[in-house]
Amino acid sequence: MSLLQFPAVPNRNVHDARAALPRAPQTLEETGLSSTFLVELVAKTMFQLGLTRLTELSAQLCLAGTVVEAVCQFMRRETLLEVTRRGQHEADVQFDLTQAGRARAAEWMARSSYVGAAPVPLDAYTERVRAQSVTAQSITVGEVRAAFADLVVPERLLDLLGTAVNSGRPMLLHGPAGSGKTYLAQQLRRLVTGAIAIPYAISVHGEVIRVFDAQCHRPITLDATPRAALDNRARPDSRWVLCERPCVVSGGELTLAMLDLSFDSRAGYYEAPPHFKANNGLFIVDDLGRQVISPRELMNRWVVPMERRHDHLMLRNGGKFTIPFDMVLVFSSNLRPDQLEDAAFLRRLGHKIAIGPVSQADYALIFERACAAEGIPHESGAFERLVGTYHQAHGRPLLACYPQDLLHLIASRARFLGVPAEFSPELLDWAWEAYFGNEALIEAASETGSRG
Repeated sequence: MSLLQFPAVPNRNVHDARAALPRAPQTLEETGLSSTFLVELVAKTMFQLGLTRLTELSAQLCLAGTVVEAVCQFMRRETLLEVTRRGQHEADVQFDLTQAGRARAAEWMARSSYVGAAPVPLDAYTERVRAQSVTAQSITVGEVRAAFADLVVPERLLDLLGTAVNSGRPMLLHGPAGSGKTYLAQQLRRLVTGAIAIPYAISVHGEVIRVFDAQCHRPITLDATPRAALDNRARPDSRWVLCERPCVVSGGELTLAMLDLSFDSRAGYYEAPPHFKANNGLFIVDDLGRQVISPRELMNRWVVPMERRHDHLMLRNGGKFTIPFDMVLVFSSNLRPDQLEDAAFLRRLGHKIAIGPVSQADYALIFERACAAEGIPHESGAFERLVGTYHQAHGRPLLACYPQDLLHLIASRARFLGVPAEFSPELLDWAWEAYFGNEALIEAASETGSRG
């Protein structure tokens, strides 16, 4: 599964970012976790990491010191912990596992070695996802134009993309290879902005599911503030990470198994599937129709999530639970809609947007920007030669990817030959043949084989 992270974009709501984080729980009950679970987590943390100070445990578990202290005092009464040092402040208290505590911690570690931020309960996660739903965003024409101002995208296409994102329904971008479908799908994150809270992990029926993933979740850094005291009731819940809305991309490697929980038998906890991690953000299924699974199989798996905006997952013990399915869902395919096998699946795609060749005016602008990117002097005559002598003569459509690809080949060839990188006939001939030559041979062989 490819979980890609793309460059940051301006956040329209950074000034409201802190409001996205829940307040830190101040009592054991407010954590939403059982005392048994917290006792095990504290014991495993001390056993594995050797942490003994109350402040260290608080930082590792992302829980207020008052909560951790209450758990430690309970463990003292159960003779699992003992105080080894008292400092000038309550935060300086040091604990250590007793012999009985070490034995119990070893048993708990054998069952699950999860050590880290205390998870949040499923109901708290569900409530937070709904509160920061991506479908609650409203995007205007002006905002779409501004977000894509540095790209060459026809206004008609911008209108279709902006409307599709606003609708909250899944969309299909289809067209020939090289038309820019995947690139445009990824750039939709410019329209999916704002600060959201993502938990490090959630707890479901006593099991831990890891959610935060540095590959697809980009934390937002605000002005630094000193860590609050143990009894500060105003600080945010450290079990949540303030992030930009995620963008998760899955390609041809997608299988049905990847859409379910992944259990690590050695670690004893679960990893959330990619669409789980994409909640409140953007999820792109690239190359639809070329996966190991067919569009029909994918539709059968996602028919309920796409319609009802929630998904059902199952734990290894057979326990089932429901999570929100809240995302801008984008499918990209080289196939035409009528080639995707399943009419019912297509019916559930609210928007089918064709991405094809660009106009000659847009192609010229793309060419000019590609020249600047590759450090090749721009010449209007060179562009006219490219279109007339090559594209028109060979019947090649003006696809958005060609200028950058061809100019990159020219620049690479020029460096190899030790000559200036310029749009000379010799370099263009070489680049065109290198780029399209093998493709022409494959097409010719395919036609010969079909006639035979």
